[in-house]
Amino acid sequence: MRHYALSGVGRDRPGIVAAVTEVLLRHSLNIEDSQATILRGHFTMMLVVAVPDAADVAALTGDLVAVRERLELEALTLSELTELDPASEAAPSHIVTLYGADHPGIVHAATSALAERGVDVTDMTTKLAAEGQAEPLYALMMEVALPEGTDAGELDVALERVAGEQGVEVSLRPLEQDTL
Repeated sequence: MRHYALSGVGRDRPGIVAAVTEVLLRHSLNIEDSQATILRGHFTMMLVVAVPDAADVAALTGDLVAVRERLELEALTLSELTELDPASEAAPSHIVTLYGADHPGIVHAATSALAERGVDVTDMTTKLAAEGQAEPLYALMMEVALPEGTDAGELDVALERVAGEQGVEVSLRPLEQDTL
């Protein structure tokens, strides 16, 4: 079994997921992980799919291209993934939230502070709220995995420094572990 990433973007409307998953079913693919959302009026999805060794990837790609054209999607791409051990995935341990007036560089500043300390971003969401506001409000929420031995207090100080430089509010708190 091989694994592929399937990503898609297109003007939001009913039927996108149904059309894509019809092709996946026809080619005996299994969706193992997925995330989808609407971003600025565009439906976006990222799937990790298991592809049988006997699958005709050229035919699969052709069928996906036909769906992309029929639905007038901006993108629908299939890329083979390097096999990794799922047990090696970083487990999120903390939540970082950041709020402030929107401007370029907020995400870069926050994620650079994390990367400098070996902190892995395991999930990230941003939102721009502009309705009824003089300045658009930018919200950034990240689940992060602190490496073994990382001092959360030192990370908090680094993020406060980012907050001061960017003119935003930031918080770091432990993630409450829920069981599925």
